[in-house]
Amino acid sequence: MSNLPLTEKQRAKALSTNLLINEIFLSLQGETSSVGIPTVFIRLTGCPLRCKYCDTEYAFHEGNKLNIGEILGKVSEYCTKHVAVTGGEPLAQKNCLPLLSQLCDEDYHVSLETSGALDVSMVDKRIVKVLDLKTPGSGEEKKNLYSNLKHLNDGDEIKFVICNRIDYEWSVQKLLAYQLAERCNVLFSPVQQQQSAAELAEWTLEDRLPVRLHIQLHKYLWGDVAGH
Repeated sequence: MSNLPLTEKQRAKALSTNLLINEIFLSLQGETSSVGIPTVFIRLTGCPLRCKYCDTEYAFHEGNKLNIGEILGKVSEYCTKHVAVTGGEPLAQKNCLPLLSQLCDEDYHVSLETSGALDVSMVDKRIVKVLDLKTPGSGEEKKNLYSNLKHLNDGDEIKFVICNRIDYEWSVQKLLAYQLAERCNVLFSPVQQQQSAAELAEWTLEDRLPVRLHIQLHKYLWGDVAGH
């Protein structure tokens, strides 16, 4: 995607573009390598996947229509330059792409949390893509779009959400087969109440894996309360 400056007419059109938004809120980034940083989360409505461990089912259908100008206005109220666009599956809405670019144009540090089941080739190059490769335990493994891997940059991240030992061994196989650690940061994340984080840590150390253990900070702080 080109990052050339927009004309005034193009910008006006972009700002009037509508999306269905589930919620916009300020919290600490609970995931990725930016964990702990105050971040505005823009949660888009809708998702074509149904992962067994999903903790945001309320975002499948609930939402309000906002244009990009209105979204930028709400984000600016929180006085932080870190923004995470998430879902659901944000790329399920085509107008997510201009939203991402407009956020970058406003000098925000923007990350996109995507399942990896939808094409990321047109995502603005300034965005940090956090691509979640679906493990067998998710029930959605067959929807992984492996062609997305060639569109990852050094600053992007790949996440494996691990339910059990089978998921772990599957993730290690993908890590090695696609040489993922040579592409970008790789995160191994245990599903709360299914896979022990300590046990997962021991496995990664035993196998000398070049990955980061990744726990959901927000759940340790606030549990499953929406808006965190």
